Amino acid sequence: MTYLFDPPPQAALPIYGSDSTFPVHRIYCVGRNYAAHAREMGHDPDREPPFFFQKNPDNLITDGTFPYPMASEDVHWELEMVAALKSGGTNIPAEEALDHVYGYTVGLDMTRRDLQGTAKQMGRPWEVGKAFENSAPCTPISSAAQVGHLDSGAIWLEVNGERRQDSDLDKMIWSIPEQIAYLSGLFELRAGDLIFTGTPEGVSACRRGDVMVGHVDGLPELVVKVI
Repeated sequence: MTYLFDPPPQAALPIYGSDSTFPVHRIYCVGRNYAAHAREMGHDPDREPPFFFQKNPDNLITDGTFPYPMASEDVHWELEMVAALKSGGTNIPAEEALDHVYGYTVGLDMTRRDLQGTAKQMGRPWEVGKAFENSAPCTPISSAAQVGHLDSGAIWLEVNGERRQDSDLDKMIWSIPEQIAYLSGLFELRAGDLIFTGTPEGVSACRRGDVMVGHVDGLPELVVKVI
């Protein structure tokens, strides 16, 4: 096949302890999946059907920096555990969902909150606030064969040494198997899909020069400097 111009490289994440890389197909993000975060964003945390938005695979960065983006002066951190799928399908039962998970990574769903807020007010999609360049810093992937399937344990974010988010994975409203089951009823999930599984309360604005350290029990920490 001859292309009009050179296609971009395949988006991928490194894998701890492996020379192989994990090719990324799509990035799904669940919204308001911790009750306390839903409250801080002004929403009722009652269990309603989950909703998802997407980032672009080439939004991923792994070099430990986050370039402050254009067009915003209110960029927020949102620390999340991310599930990486090794297989997919449609209408996956929740009890079989973890069979499709290759492993986990620690990620930040960086958000241009001012642009997202304007989109919300106007009833428009969120991509301008969520799917911008470098908006998905992540660690390399840890395989479930090494770390197990994580459904409880501390999740926290420190900014310049101060704890800003602090919760537990067991406070997710929708578990990872439930998220996979629900998503697979909307999309055909595939190997290479990433699912950002939601952020706890404590989201706020970062500044140039900030150093963010993200932690999920059982996984290596994410360290990112805002530049």
